[in-house]
Amino acid sequence: MAKTNPGITRSSGNVFADLGLTHAEEKQTQVRLAVAINQAIKDRRLSQASAAHLLEINQPKISALANYRLDGFSVERLMRFLNALGRDVEIIVHRRPKSRKTGRILVTAA
Repeated sequence: MAKTNPGITRSSGNVFADLGLTHAEEKQTQVRLAVAINQAIKDRRLSQASAAHLLEINQPKISALANYRLDGFSVERLMRFLNALGRDVEIIVHRRPKSRKTGRILVTAA
């Protein structure tokens, strides 16, 4: 029988919730969208200046995105950036399973 380590806690799958931060699902959504944005910029081999021009923001904001400093970026704005980078964003709404008390937000990048 394997011993369990009482100092280890299993993750919920959302590091922000695990840390007890407010708006944890929104923060996780922002990070996942930013990952997709940064990947799209990399795939297109855009410089920060070129990406800034395409997204109609200044270069320091591209730097903030690249470093996942996401204060000031709403989920809606990040989705618009993905559209400008030639990516589709799909939102699917369905009933939560009865096994879960609350609904959740899940972002998956293809």
